[in-house]
Amino acid sequence: MYGWGWPRYVSTAEKQRKAGNAIAKLIKKGEKISPVKVEGRTLAKTFWGKAWCDHLESFSDYENRLPRGRSYLRNGSVVHLDVAQGKIEALVQGSALYKVKIDIQSLDSKKWKFILKNCSGQIDSVIELLQGRFSSAVMKIITDKHNGLFPAPKEISLKCACPDWAVMCKHVAAVLYGVGNRLDHEPELLFKLRKVNHTELMNKANLKAPTSRSTKSHIIKNQNLSEIFGIDITAGSVNAPKRKKAARGTDSKSKSAK
Repeated sequence: MYGWGWPRYVSTAEKQRKAGNAIAKLIKKGEKISPVKVEGRTLAKTFWGKAWCDHLESFSDYENRLPRGRSYLRNGSVVHLDVAQGKIEALVQGSALYKVKIDIQSLDSKKWKFILKNCSGQIDSVIELLQGRFSSAVMKIITDKHNGLFPAPKEISLKCACPDWAVMCKHVAAVLYGVGNRLDHEPELLFKLRKVNHTELMNKANLKAPTSRSTKSHIIKNQNLSEIFGIDITAGSVNAPKRKKAARGTDSKSKSAK
């Protein structure tokens, strides 16, 4: 410990080295870990990830404390992050390896019913659903500061093993941003975190029937969001391949040849 009970200053390079060592040790012990890796400077790039971060930053309780965690996340200090029902558990490398636990209340049943009711019939296509490119109406409902899917500060309980007395230390802030980054790749985790049935949203969303020119692959039946969001969208993965039309006159020529 260094002066007044605080640990000594540790440079970014040393933190990165320690984080790498911590990951290696945990793997060697046979523990399943999931570090958060940020590519470039942007912490979250998709609709889901950005919406999570924007929501947290919209509260005055958090806006002054959250920025302290950005550099920690970018530097790879979040060596493990796990999102489960109603809780987030993580390991963050600082002067030492600190355990972070965040409890989040279940989404209020009235709010969930409100979301289901108002999202009904509002999703225009499967592509929009897969990529999080909803209509402005659906986006507004889902990201509503008071009645949407994202938790308010009063619904979040923060704990970190570090000596910082602040409710939200830089390690906790790094984890919260890490959740936004994780939602870029697994947006269904948001539903899991709030303890709501994502398949219910799928059913209530009432995807519009495809036009006469659309293929059957546009219709999704009995699929959950985990399966949907977990696949890559590549050319040809949505529309069924078109059959080549036979050239005119081919049949008549073949018949005359006989």
